[in-house]
Amino acid sequence: MGNIVNRVFDSSGPEGKVRGTPQQIIDKYNQLARDAQLSGDRVAFENFQQHSEHYTRMLSEAQREQEARREAQEREQEARREQQERDRAERAERQANRQPQNGAAEAPPAASEGGAGEVMDFGAEDGGESGLVETPESKPRRRRRSGGGGNGGNAEAQGSGGDGPSETPEAAE
Repeated sequence: MGNIVNRVFDSSGPEGKVRGTPQQIIDKYNQLARDAQLSGDRVAFENFQQHSEHYTRMLSEAQREQEARREAQEREQEARREQQERDRAERAERQANRQPQNGAAEAPPAASEGGAGEVMDFGAEDGGESGLVETPESKPRRRRRSGGGGNGGNAEAQGSGGDGPSETPEAAE
């Protein structure tokens, strides 16, 4: 219905047009009703009173609607505030739960920034168990024996056939 409280109306009453907001029109018709009563014109008095009551009802209905909208907006704002508080509390709780996990098992940055083949042992210095699962990559590598394989122990024969540098120091000479 729009904002009736501040809207300007043109009312065609028995004395001509009355223009203004509903409150101004109510005041004008009440004044005209008093004047008619003082002059002894009961019909005009009743007519002005009816016009005044019409705008009074219209104004009170518009004010009730406005109040209902305002209350609905306040409830929505309160619900949004409560939701934001719940969200903040959840984020704080998640952050608090995350910190002990990060603090207890936080790996140094070198572990994630290092090469893919790099193995870091965090519990070997004290001789105790590290609590980590042993994987094939973490086991010490065995050295291949030179000799055997049918080539008579020739170091050059074990290499890549002379195409590139050999792994054994004898081949470098």
